[in-house]
Amino acid sequence: MRHSPTVRKRRLAAELRRLRETVGYTVDGARKALGWSSGRLNHMEAGRSRPDPSALRDLLNTYEVTDPARREAILALGRQSKERGWWDTYSDVLPDSYIGFEAEASTISTFQPIVIPGLLQTADYAAMSARAALARSDAEINRIVAARMERQEILAGEDAPDLHAVVAEEALIRLCSTDQGLARQQISYLIEIAESLNTITVQIHPQSSGMHAATFGAMVILDYSDERDPSLVYIETRAEGLYLEEPAYVTGYRQAFEHVAMDALSQAGSIDLMKNLIR
Repeated sequence: MRHSPTVRKRRLAAELRRLRETVGYTVDGARKALGWSSGRLNHMEAGRSRPDPSALRDLLNTYEVTDPARREAILALGRQSKERGWWDTYSDVLPDSYIGFEAEASTISTFQPIVIPGLLQTADYAAMSARAALARSDAEINRIVAARMERQEILAGEDAPDLHAVVAEEALIRLCSTDQGLARQQISYLIEIAESLNTITVQIHPQSSGMHAATFGAMVILDYSDERDPSLVYIETRAEGLYLEEPAYVTGYRQAFEHVAMDALSQAGSIDLMKNLIR
């Protein structure tokens, strides 16, 4: 079963907040009871730090958590949150924690109006998109491509996530205009993976559908099988991405995605369109 230190750190942070609120402590009251600095507890509850076992035990004692199983579950989350994911070796070319959140998702829903989703890119397309993003050197581009290819391995596992990708037709047309050979390779791969893996749905949003509900741009919605891990929305930016966890925001983006998907061609219709593009 897939698990990610990034997701476990987020879960631990939420558990620590719940424990504190259950016993009626404010952040300031709790940190005074612990004799900690003002920022230490805030960092833990925001998921910006990985607490060591002794700090967790101090918290559990202060929050009057005495049940052995409950204590061990929290300590286990702490251990899991301190592990390192494979993506940590690519920290020089990965701007934020997105891959860590993606790594444990059970469902990934993405709309991409300009590029092919990273999970569905060929190595050559990934290299082209890295160059377009003004990567600094060939060595950096090679590492970006290597990270993207390793990231895609989750799609082939027994516990692969369900991936629903809606891609604007404009992204394919732009590719065909840029490099016809690469377009044939990348679009052929999209067709192949859509036809061979039942966990993957690829839809093309045609130009003929006109204006759509996602005029704000690309988005990714990550859902998790464990109810302790709330869904989140990821918006990629030039630097660190934006993560939205508030239920109202997630609901709004989910509605926009569902409307775009309804306006898009079916998977069969999308495959026909892609085959016509590369004939």
